[in-house]
Amino acid sequence: MKKALIAGLLAFVMGWSSAAVPSYAEENINTGGSSQGELAPSARSAILLDADTGTIIYEKNSHDKLPPASITKIMTMLLTMEAIDEGRLKLTDKVRTSEYAASMGGSQIFLEPGEEMTVEEMLKGIAMASGNDASVAMAEKIAGTEEAFVKLMNEKAAELGMKDTHFVNCNGLPADNHYTSAHDIAVMSRELLKYEGITKYTGAYQDYLRKDTPKPFWLVNTNKLVRFYTGADGLKTGYTSEAKFCLSATAKRDGLRTIAVVMGAPDTKTRNNEVSRLFDYAFSQYAMHSIYKPGEVLGVLKVEKGSVPEITIQADKEYNVLVKKTAKTEDIRHELQWNEGLKAPVAAGQVIGKLSVYQGDALVKEFELTSPVEVKKAGFWKLFKRTTGKLFHVD
Repeated sequence: MKKALIAGLLAFVMGWSSAAVPSYAEENINTGGSSQGELAPSARSAILLDADTGTIIYEKNSHDKLPPASITKIMTMLLTMEAIDEGRLKLTDKVRTSEYAASMGGSQIFLEPGEEMTVEEMLKGIAMASGNDASVAMAEKIAGTEEAFVKLMNEKAAELGMKDTHFVNCNGLPADNHYTSAHDIAVMSRELLKYEGITKYTGAYQDYLRKDTPKPFWLVNTNKLVRFYTGADGLKTGYTSEAKFCLSATAKRDGLRTIAVVMGAPDTKTRNNEVSRLFDYAFSQYAMHSIYKPGEVLGVLKVEKGSVPEITIQADKEYNVLVKKTAKTEDIRHELQWNEGLKAPVAAGQVIGKLSVYQGDALVKEFELTSPVEVKKAGFWKLFKRTTGKLFHVD
């Protein structure tokens, strides 16, 4: 018990940093070196974007391939949440710790060989305490072996278009050929945030594992911004002597959710201050502008030779664009373009048009529009009745 409590206290002390003082800087996109107006001057690499549209607000060396340390665990959590969402895994499922998982060094929750915890408890251990042992235990639960799980990680990275990334393990412990970039970290962070339940774990400041046992383990989130920065609720810290201090963080205010990634900062305080500065800039300078709200009708589209003659297209989500707060919203306009001559059969989810948003003459964002339903091809008799009905004005 003493060992577990001491480890928890050490994690708390090591990760501690004071709340960042708000500061603002001018946008400096694609900058390489340090400058007075730079938002992340001490970081080796950085990126800032809004999670909804993926619009990049700021980036610095964002495609440099660097060791990510424990930020690797974002992909581990992503594959875990995906398995839960698909019904292959439940939060209440038991996860058994192998000898190999228990042998992991570095940050850990001190799992014993043969010890069992639920998926939810393992997620807490990964998200809050950055448990290397918990990460391997989850990897083995999902894929059988860590090697098989890493294959899934790289396949998911390719699926998401993460071209600067190659994973060798599931926890970020130093290894040859294990790398990613600030840009790719932002991509997988954005994907992880699609699972809304994840911030229950990444945004918690403290909790316990084995609470009602002789060996309780105090969890204190390694990401202190979840306590000290208003709206912050994730995602993952990282540190090795090679990677230096890294953080992929997210915060939400007034309907705007941002993702800020900093890699290679010299210390915890600088890392947290620079992420806070990125957040401050986003929230002070930008806002989301709504184009369509969920449920609003976008149009009615005819389907040639379909089992139904037309389909009503409604917004299936918020259609927003990121704009400067100083921008004139009356300059923002949008156009709907539907695919001509749509013929059955039409698959649910098939792209049938696009929504283009302009600010003045500049294209700001394009959204693909998809069919909400499957439309099968109508049979001869139905088409005959429909045709004769039109001829004789009969329903």
